[in-house]
Amino acid sequence: MKLVAIGGGTGLSTLLRGLKEKVGRYIEDLSAVVTVADSGGSTGRLRKLYNVPAPGDIRNCIVALSESEDIIGELFQFRFSGGELNGHAFGNLFLVALTELTGSFLQAVNIASQILRTKGEIIPATLESVQLCAKFSDGGVICGEEEITEYGKSDKVKVEKIWVEPEEVKAPIDAVAKIESANMIVFGPGSLYTSIIPNLLIKDIREAVLRSPALKVFVVNAMTQPGETDAFTAYDHIKAFRDYTGINKVDVAVVNTRMPSDQVLRRYLEQRQEPVIPDIAKIAKEGIEVYAEDLIGEKEDFVRHDPKRLADLIVEIHRRHAVFS
Repeated sequence: MKLVAIGGGTGLSTLLRGLKEKVGRYIEDLSAVVTVADSGGSTGRLRKLYNVPAPGDIRNCIVALSESEDIIGELFQFRFSGGELNGHAFGNLFLVALTELTGSFLQAVNIASQILRTKGEIIPATLESVQLCAKFSDGGVICGEEEITEYGKSDKVKVEKIWVEPEEVKAPIDAVAKIESANMIVFGPGSLYTSIIPNLLIKDIREAVLRSPALKVFVVNAMTQPGETDAFTAYDHIKAFRDYTGINKVDVAVVNTRMPSDQVLRRYLEQRQEPVIPDIAKIAKEGIEVYAEDLIGEKEDFVRHDPKRLADLIVEIHRRHAVFS
């Protein structure tokens, strides 16, 4: 199987952590197309100083795909505390330094991937510095990934339109080639408006996905996200994805059915997050095949997809479709 995962943030790195264990047995070629529109924290500060694509999500994916998440992986995730470097992740600084040395962000990503011996290829969705912008239901126009989420939290409004600036940015040819030759394309899990959709707002990526005959799988988030998907059901996630990206053909939806423990659930509810309702019948009526299973693990009181369970299911979905074909 040739698999391309498209997304960003914690969701994509969780998926990749599971999929890397399948490389060599079930997965012949694994690639991740990663959003570079992040504007917060260390990433945001470095973008303003050096005018580079956002390195944060790229860094997380490199570590997730690392052959052995040993001291080098920990070093990439290490954050400085105090002084001018306060809050900066070492891996972000490393990627920016390599970009300055080589003159190419893509080359910097490739070198870092070689150092950490990744079991797959990580490709930025674009090599240009892009800004994510959104128009809300109250007429407000906000630019910046972090700012969009915060605005949604504070004003209880909904996203009506979302785009990247500049709108005509190009995707690396490697990203387009990987998508066009894939057997399976997986979207998510991750922040819907700020991690998954931004990749498809880049024309080259969107058109490559539309051309690709690959099986298209959408992994629905386990929990809603304040400021982005408040009160969204599983169907709402897929509908918004199709509406904002123009990717109407989703073949398979992966939906979690397990509820978090009471203790964890209470803490999430206090933060205005709730389990995503698995309205499976509504999705199925759209002609989308649904796999509804217990997919989350609870570690350190966080509700996230379990990397192994999710990867096992992705492989099983491909196997069933290959047999059917």
